[in-house]
Amino acid sequence: MKKTIITAAIMILAAFTTNVFAQSNTDATENTNAGAKIVVPMTITETSALHFGTLVYTAAGTCVLPSNSTDRTVTGGVLLSPVSPTASNAAYNVTGTLSTNYAITLPETITVTLDGGVATMTISDLKAYITNMEDEGVTSTLSALGQDSFTLGGKLTVSTDQAGGVYSGTFDVTVDYN
Repeated sequence: MKKTIITAAIMILAAFTTNVFAQSNTDATENTNAGAKIVVPMTITETSALHFGTLVYTAAGTCVLPSNSTDRTVTGGVLLSPVSPTASNAAYNVTGTLSTNYAITLPETITVTLDGGVATMTISDLKAYITNMEDEGVTSTLSALGQDSFTLGGKLTVSTDQAGGVYSGTFDVTVDYN
């Protein structure tokens, strides 16, 4: 009989222990978010070249072309001329992922060289006028359609004894997501 009581007690204890272990191993679940962001490649298209127009040289000076206007100002011995070609801001259209921030990278200086010669002039102080912001800057946000545009201006420095003629050069403007 003692053996039966001990066996019954062990079985009860075993059953109780199994229930205790089962209660301490209950499952828990957490609902977790997942996602991804896809950006489309940005594009930049030039719609107008940067040109300071025709200038008259009498001595060293500068010509400033605002970033959103062709109303040039001059200093020193540089005078404005109405002769063609006229001044134009560089202009660009940008496309990319809808409503995404981006940055514009402009060169510090641009060198233009006399066609067929070695004489040069420097363009500096480049500034971008961003259409969506209606202000100058180097960062902007693409519209809800994934579009933006901007224009450039800068300062052309004319040196002492600058040779007459047509000057040209190229430069890079880069846009990229922030």
